[in-house]
Amino acid sequence: MSLLSRIHDKNNPKTEGSLPKQETTKERKNLTTSPSDQQPKVETQRKKAVVKQADDKHDELKDMLHKQILQQLKEKADIDTIVGKIDEMAIDIIKENESFRGTVDRKRVVDELINDLTGFGPINPLLLDEDVSEVMVNGPNQVYCERKGKLVLTDVSFRDNEHVLNVIEKIVSPLGRRIDESSPMVDARLPDGSRVNAIIPPLALNGPTITIRKFAKDPFTIEDLVNFGTLTKDMAEFLDACVKARLNIFVSGGTGSGKTTTLNVLSNFIPNDERIVTIEDAAELQLGQEHIVSLESRPPNIEGRGAITIRDLVRNSLRMRPDRVVIGEVRGAEALDMLQAMNTGHDGSLATGHSNSPRDMLSRLETMVLLGGVDLPIKAIREQIAGAIDLIIQQSRLKDGSRRIVKITEVQGLEGDIIVLQDIFTFEQQGRDENGKIIGRLMPTGVRPKFYERLESAGFSISPNVFIGDNEEWQ
Repeated sequence: MSLLSRIHDKNNPKTEGSLPKQETTKERKNLTTSPSDQQPKVETQRKKAVVKQADDKHDELKDMLHKQILQQLKEKADIDTIVGKIDEMAIDIIKENESFRGTVDRKRVVDELINDLTGFGPINPLLLDEDVSEVMVNGPNQVYCERKGKLVLTDVSFRDNEHVLNVIEKIVSPLGRRIDESSPMVDARLPDGSRVNAIIPPLALNGPTITIRKFAKDPFTIEDLVNFGTLTKDMAEFLDACVKARLNIFVSGGTGSGKTTTLNVLSNFIPNDERIVTIEDAAELQLGQEHIVSLESRPPNIEGRGAITIRDLVRNSLRMRPDRVVIGEVRGAEALDMLQAMNTGHDGSLATGHSNSPRDMLSRLETMVLLGGVDLPIKAIREQIAGAIDLIIQQSRLKDGSRRIVKITEVQGLEGDIIVLQDIFTFEQQGRDENGKIIGRLMPTGVRPKFYERLESAGFSISPNVFIGDNEEWQ
């Protein structure tokens, strides 16, 4: 071959017998990579393939069982009878199809189907778990729960959006509520009283979203709050006296701070021979007295009519001869009606509201009164507030997830245009333990409340040490 031909072949990468530069580099890279370096990647891919195969088989078996269940439901079979047969049906399918053997967890499939039939689908185990206080479904593939005050991502998932919608429908249908594109938000409750909020597309971009605030099977008592460190024995006796002496008490705090739990505990101090009317958006209070009338607001129907608001219920409750009016949450124009009720002979009323401090709660009440469209001067509104509310209990959810009463504040009256507040007890943080839990205690400020004589005239003797802090139980 001539010199010219050899030069031409060298400069032409497409010439037979030569390799492109990119291939050569890749080949060299493969030569420098040892088999031991590639093994972890191969192992990971193999594990993923095995998991995917198991998931596919799991879904396949579940679909086959689901079709058989639907067929039995069409034949009017009893739910309890079907539930008793599901495991037997799964065994028969696995016997007929060998590909399911060794790849499918039969018990898991059966449990999931039973939860769909008798409970609330995949989240049913979380609802039954006593350590879980909240369940949050963010679409079909992401479910969080609050466990011991901390948010935890669970391994629970739904098949698709339709599966989540079926669970929502199962929750709201027995209550006469509805959820669809024309009404994509709903508040409801579970049979045990747990509060449910659901919101669906097009408002929820991640898919149908469910938030469930669980309630304990056995309502908390004042002893439970003492054991939790929320308050002390002396303070419990003080609050007991305040409720029985018919003081008007407002529980304020942020979302999830434990307001409803505290309200429930306070409500149980009400004597059993009094008529109690409770008013809520979704019935949550669990009172132990005999004479209770529970009222619940109602959203508008599909035509936008028929709504019954908290304000309507507050007005109606005053015609029901109540000894006590307990309002689950004040958030709108009903504030004015509540204040008027407290100022016109309905002493001993209890209510909750959202705020970050007692002073904020008073400001919010002013705003809520103005929302009612009543043209009142600010001073007149403040006179109503100062004359109506005797005590504000401030709840807070601390950074470690614990819920504490952080202030108990007396509303002393109006001086000029300012409502005078006086803290009776305040929470003092002293540090954290080795587990990150906040260490602290409620301490008296040394000020005896102005309504102390009112407690004494009602027959309650509260030791002065409670307000000074000399008692050894403050620890």
